[in-house]
Order: sequence, then C-alpha cells, then structure tokens
Amino acid sequence: MATYFSDKSLRFLRNLARHNERTWFHANKHVYEAEVREPFRRLLVDLQPDLLAVSPHYRAEPRAVGGSLFRIQRDTRFANDKSPYKGWQGARLFHARSRETAAPSFYLHLQPGNSFIGAGLWHPETPTLRRIRQFIVDNPGSWKTAAHAPAFKRRFALEEDDMLVRPPRGFPEDFPFLDDLRHRNFVASRAIDDATMTGPRLRSVLARDVQALAPFVDYLCAALDLEF
Repeated sequence: MATYFSDKSLRFLRNLARHNERTWFHANKHVYEAEVREPFRRLLVDLQPDLLAVSPHYRAEPRAVGGSLFRIQRDTRFANDKSPYKGWQGARLFHARSRETAAPSFYLHLQPGNSFIGAGLWHPETPTLRRIRQFIVDNPGSWKTAAHAPAFKRRFALEEDDMLVRPPRGFPEDFPFLDDLRHRNFVASRAIDDATMTGPRLRSVLARDVQALAPFVDYLCAALDLEF
C-alpha cells in the first residue's frame, strides 16, 4: 500500500509554524512541494474512485490551483494575526455545484498532532442555516439516522465550538433534536493520529471515513435540494 505523507511532511509544517515568514518559506518551498503539496495531490487522485463509489457528484480535484487543495498562504486582510502562512494543509472534496450554490463538502486536514477528516457546512450564510434547521424539523427521523446513529456517533463528533446560547425562535420546544438547531456549523469530524497520516493505511482509512460520513452529507444535500 502506498504512503503519502511522512515525518518530513510533519516536520516541515512544524517548522513553518515556528518560522512563519516569507523569507523562510521561500527558502524551503521545495520541501513544501515535495513533502506536502505533491503527496496531497497524489492522495486526491487515489481517492477519486473511493469518492465516486459514494457519490458521482463529488470531486477530488488534484490541480495545484483551483482544485481541492487550499492555499498554504493565509488571507490576512481582515485578521489580527498577520502571519503569512498556515501551519497546516487542507483539502476539500467538493460538490460539482459548489461554485454556484452553498453545498456541503468533505474536508481533509494535515497538521502535526491535529490532523482530521470532516464533512458538512462551515459558516453557512443565514438563509442556508435556516433551510437546514427547517429541514431537520420537517425530517427528524432521517436526521436521527444521519447524525445520531450509534455507529456514526462512536466515530464522529458534531462541531460544538460555535453554537447559539439557546435554540432559535419559531421552532417547537418539544422537538426531540431542538439542541441541534443551535448549531451554526453543521460539521462532523474525527481526529486522525500522525501515525495513520504517515502510514500505509491512510487511503483505506479515509475511504471508510468518507463512506461513513456520506449519509450525513447526503442529508445536508437533501436539505439544500442538491443531488447526492
């Protein structure tokens, strides 16, 4: 089985977090290309059949620009932290219609000691949030299956860092998943340890995770009238 990332990949990201400046990055850009970006692009190619087995509407696009990979450069225009680079590399497996409308994604995150896989919608706009909440109220049984199945909850956790203090108004107080309507992000994720990220089982682990996350993503797609 193929490996993608290595200790050199993690070492580069640790060093980048420590030396977060343009001079250092440009002097070590060849390491970034060889140990982080190119292995990630190979992983995206190899994940394509695994993703296709889950949904024909999702893409793992290995293009260096405009594909699944996020830029390593940070957008500092409106940030207090002006560090020019991220200390991680991320990639999204996106819906074919994501450029025209809000759509859930699968997400892969490489960061020493903090790698993970996730899926869902991060910081959706208010109309999108409203549609999802109403869909949950209208379809509680399938929400229970998608987000609260025992096997799913053993493997993944719903994002809880940014939630409303109390449920939004206008929904029945006796709704069984009222607390879920407090979410501002509808994201499920799980951590992946460094040994797995640098080991030969990575692709098979991610393929199983994508398959296990698929019902959750399918539900969010249905809420937004998207094909899955």
